[in-house]
Amino acid sequence: MQKIPMTAAGNQRLENELKHLKTVERAAVIKAIAEAREHGDLSENAEYHAAKERQGWIESRVLELEDKLRRAEIIDPSKLSGDKIKFGATVVLADEDTDEEATYQIVGADESDIKAGLLSITSPLARALIGKGVGENVEVATPGGHKGYEIVSVDYR
Repeated sequence: MQKIPMTAAGNQRLENELKHLKTVERAAVIKAIAEAREHGDLSENAEYHAAKERQGWIESRVLELEDKLRRAEIIDPSKLSGDKIKFGATVVLADEDTDEEATYQIVGADESDIKAGLLSITSPLARALIGKGVGENVEVATPGGHKGYEIVSVDYR
C-alpha cells in the first residue's frame, strides 16, 4: 500500500470534506431521491436520475477520501531541515526571464492550490525542484514553453 504524503492541514481538509459528505450531502441526496420518487414514473423522471447520479458521485468520493486518509503519511514541515528541497519545503524562486520572485510550499497532490502558493509534489515544477538547493537553476517544460528558475531560498516552516 503506497503512502500519500500530506501536511496536517491537507489531512484536516480531507477529513472535513469526508465528514461533510457523510453528514450533509448524503442526507440531502436521500431526501432529493425520496421527493423525486413522489413524482411518479421513475423512467422519465429527470430529478430522480440526477439525484441518483449525485448519490453515486458522493459514494465514490467518500470511498476515495477514506482510502486517501487511510494511506496518508502526515509530514510536519517544521520538523524538517536541510538545504535541499524535499516535501514540505517552502521555496522562493526567481524567474530567470523577469526576475520576479514567487514563493511556493511543496505539498501533497490533494492539497495543492497554486494561487495560495501550494505546489503539488506531483507537478513538473516540484519534481524539478526536489533535491536541488539554493543558487541552483531548474528548467521546466510548461504549456507556454520552457521556463527557467533560480532557487533563492529553501525553508521548512
